[in-house]
Amino acid sequence: MINKQLILVKRPVGLPTSDTWKLEANPVPELAEGQALVQQHYISLDPAMRGWLNDSKSYIPPVGIGEVMRAGSVGQVIAVNQNPTLAVGDYVSGNGGVQQYVITEGKGWFKVDPSLASLPTYIGTLGMPGQTAYHGLLDVGQAKAGDVVLVSGAAGAVGSVVGQIAKIKGCKVVGIAGGPQNIRYILDELGFDGAIDYKNEDVRAGLKRECPEGVDVYFDNVGGEILNIALTRLRFKARVVICGAISQYNNTTPVVGPSNYMSLLVNRARMEGMVVFDYAKNYGAAAREMAQWIQEGKLKTREDIYEGIENFYETFLRLFTGEKMGKLVLKVIQ
Repeated sequence: MINKQLILVKRPVGLPTSDTWKLEANPVPELAEGQALVQQHYISLDPAMRGWLNDSKSYIPPVGIGEVMRAGSVGQVIAVNQNPTLAVGDYVSGNGGVQQYVITEGKGWFKVDPSLASLPTYIGTLGMPGQTAYHGLLDVGQAKAGDVVLVSGAAGAVGSVVGQIAKIKGCKVVGIAGGPQNIRYILDELGFDGAIDYKNEDVRAGLKRECPEGVDVYFDNVGGEILNIALTRLRFKARVVICGAISQYNNTTPVVGPSNYMSLLVNRARMEGMVVFDYAKNYGAAAREMAQWIQEGKLKTREDIYEGIENFYETFLRLFTGEKMGKLVLKVIQ
């Protein structure tokens, strides 16, 4: 059995080029006692992958040169050698990397039920993006009924869920997204109250129009100048959730930081970073609540799926061009 694997071969400067990785075809090793073989169906593509390529201190070690590119995944167990927790036929989700097969002893893998939701949903709304949105908005942002919630990257995997959960909780929701298609998506399909098209209008003017009374919670996925502008609209005791900074990930110059940070002082507001791994003990409860919302029609899921591990690079670039809606997924099963 041959396993196609995407291997990191060099550290990029700025936007990664296609030769950052190489695609290898290697035999799948025999299973040792206690191991299971997972045939991967879908790979999760996330902006955080760009940060994992940098050899710098972060919340998680970088991907090593010569290692399989890190990624969340979902697939099915197809072989087992005396593993106490996994059985042939189980569907599981974990960090399997960008490859077609992965050998595991089961640590960090969770069983999923494809009869309750599609497999891609388990690496989207019911996976890390959904968990990030849930805990970032409710635990860090402490959103409550009546709040004005502003979210950047609003048409993406995290931002689209943040906005919907905020609506479920009784908030007014305004999203920042790029292009008419994404704006229609968050307004017409997801039910946001307002939207700002950062590609085609002045964000500062858009914020004054959509959030005239200011912002209670700003959920930031993009960083840079949009974060700087959002800080000017904070209300008293506002909360700023720093989830990501996609506008800065491919910089070849120093990261652009907020010059309007004094707004935090004036408004007695706070700005806090969040990493979803800190909430692992609560994943189960959050997933059950979100699954209930999906069944009730309150929370919509959307996966933008592309096929072929050979097409990883072209698909990966969509994270930074905005040419996607919802969760970006790569199908790797043949």
